[in-house]
Amino acid sequence: MADELGTVLGVWAHPDDETYLAAGLMARAVRNGSRVVCVTATRGEGGSMDEERWPSATMGDVREKELLRSLAVLGVDEHLWLDLPDIDMDAPLPEEGAGKVRAIIDEVRPDTVLTFGPDGMTDHAGHKSVSRWATEGFQHSGKPGAKLLYATVTPDWAERWVPVYNRFNVFRPGTPPVTPREELSIEYDLPSDILELKLRAIQEHVSQVEGMVQAFGEDIFREAMRGEYFRLAAVKA
Repeated sequence: MADELGTVLGVWAHPDDETYLAAGLMARAVRNGSRVVCVTATRGEGGSMDEERWPSATMGDVREKELLRSLAVLGVDEHLWLDLPDIDMDAPLPEEGAGKVRAIIDEVRPDTVLTFGPDGMTDHAGHKSVSRWATEGFQHSGKPGAKLLYATVTPDWAERWVPVYNRFNVFRPGTPPVTPREELSIEYDLPSDILELKLRAIQEHVSQVEGMVQAFGEDIFREAMRGEYFRLAAVKA
């Protein structure tokens, strides 16, 4: 039986965005026989945290391989790159991405589109570009009855975990977006087996998460990733 989300299309900016925000939902959908397609705008080459171990010149290749290993852990075998450059947190992505996302929505015909809200989850400009493209593409090419969902967190998640993540400056002021539980469209408390898959998947992004896992400890990192939350942005008429 197909997953309740139907065909799922995730539209993200950098490798690891999809794992933090939707790994559990993707793994569950795959297990339940639904098609899952993951789109990544850039290879995250602007995101080196250690120039000695991961020089910027080779970062895109490193993160590409990390992402593909991570998706394999989750069972996701459909992935598309927009092949856009990653500059820094304040640089919007090139607008050619808008047409590419629209074309993908035309081809995939998803029942569910998962992406960032206009806040970009962390206020990073590339995340905001991707949110806008996914929203515009959905409005133009979404099939009737399809749903557009924006990533968010709950008030209690923000209270507990934002101070922890911000030891690594993850969230800029005013983020992440917070949505009361009663207003959520998806509140997924990952069962233990899928949570372990998510932990394995995020740990494949070694260049990005190694320091956090060492600082927090695996158990705390696991607990912080236990919930996945999305609010309904639109239903295609």
